[in-house]
Amino acid sequence: MSRPVIHPNWDRPAINMVDGFSLEITAKDVDALRAAAPGIPRDTPVAITFLPGEDFSARLDAAEAVRALGFEPMPHFSARRIGTADEFEHYLSAVAAKAGVRRCFVIAGDPSEPEGPFFDSSALIGSGAFEREGITAIGIGGHPEGHPNMSRDQCWSVLERKCAEISERGMAPLIVTQFVFDADLVLDWLRELRIRGIDAPVRIGVPGPAGVKTLLRFAARCGVGASTSVLTKYGISITRLIGAAGPDKLVEGFEQGLRPEHGRVRLHFYPFGGLERTVGWISDYARSH
Repeated sequence: MSRPVIHPNWDRPAINMVDGFSLEITAKDVDALRAAAPGIPRDTPVAITFLPGEDFSARLDAAEAVRALGFEPMPHFSARRIGTADEFEHYLSAVAAKAGVRRCFVIAGDPSEPEGPFFDSSALIGSGAFEREGITAIGIGGHPEGHPNMSRDQCWSVLERKCAEISERGMAPLIVTQFVFDADLVLDWLRELRIRGIDAPVRIGVPGPAGVKTLLRFAARCGVGASTSVLTKYGISITRLIGAAGPDKLVEGFEQGLRPEHGRVRLHFYPFGGLERTVGWISDYARSH
């Protein structure tokens, strides 16, 4: 069986570290995406989150807007927030038909108990719905810093099993990590990923430029490591929490540290400080590198 295509840019060398980047938005960010669109390359993957309080129609509208702007929509599916199997399949069918969606991202979601029949992302993958709708790539979460509810060995076992099942179902697995502050930690994780025989491409989560307090708030909410030493490496002084910080040192760390043995890697930006600000930073980095 030939390997499903995730994106044509994956198999060519990157011009610089931000080449072939992807972005994440919420359903409320469509106007911001339109404003930032002139600075975003055509066909850029744009993930659409599955937040509580946003309904399916708003997410569908966002996916259609992403496609209309010339980008590649990648809607999220949060397993434990989906009430029924019909609800899941109706939304999936709608984004595939109306927004031309061919890649999706699946997560378990934050609730400790499911609101419907799906306990975790594996249940969504195992439903068979994605391949029936012609989806070619499935994104799953990677956890360089570990997972609060799983041991290290369990993390690897689950990741291996998901990648294998997605491939067996004729789709391409894609690993997307939570945002990080520490390039060295991710480089070590990537090395182990490849040693374990997982060759799926990886998008490393990178926080867009934002106020220091905003970054720390998201780090606390998402369980991201933010020790004094890690923040200093990133460029944040724990004794001076005013002002803003960008991912310059982090991205340069990846640019300098990535080797062929780390496999196919691109960046995924979380625009905590605003979409236009993040896209502007990416454009500036590309010009200077």
